[in-house]
Amino acid sequence: MVISAKGTRLNRRGLETRRHVLEVAIMCLAAHDAADPASASQIAREAGVTWGTVQHQFGDVDGLWAEVLALILDEWELLPSKSAPSSSASLESTADRVAAIVDRFWNLLGTPRARAVNNLRTMLPGDRAELESAYPRTAGAIADWDRVWTASYEGSFIGLPVNSERLRRVRIFLPGALRGLRAEFEMSTYADEPEGRRGLVEAIVVYLATEDR
Repeated sequence: MVISAKGTRLNRRGLETRRHVLEVAIMCLAAHDAADPASASQIAREAGVTWGTVQHQFGDVDGLWAEVLALILDEWELLPSKSAPSSSASLESTADRVAAIVDRFWNLLGTPRARAVNNLRTMLPGDRAELESAYPRTAGAIADWDRVWTASYEGSFIGLPVNSERLRRVRIFLPGALRGLRAEFEMSTYADEPEGRRGLVEAIVVYLATEDR
């Protein structure tokens, strides 16, 4: 059962309207970057609904952005499902797992939904305190993304012989590194994309296998 921001239970038509507005919001966010950000009023116009409808469904723009993030997170499996390897797994198994993570994220980053998420987060305040004050529900949705990513990522390395502290550091920098590579290869370039990703995987594998001094 889905409840609107006004506390009413949504019937089938209400659910269809809600989904339609969210899909239009994703489309608009994907098409507009921080230099020309999508607005909630624009989304309402594109969806063919009134601002009052958006308020009824989501409460305000904070509620709309939070539901966009929740929808995409619910749709995506951030990492491919894999059974936990044995404790005697080799370094090659670590490389396979890192490559699977990199490939999965690389493919997701090329989708309109990924562009929508990236553009939305670029539009939002960069300061955490400001974000939580101005967009509390959206901040909560972003925190949910971080929790799911952390659990999925760390779970994929269970039993593998990797340095736990370095594993944590890779979890923090990997999404940004992949977004940077994706942005680089989406520009005119003579660089070899597969070789770039391979180099990233190899560097991460070596880093994970090294003990801190």
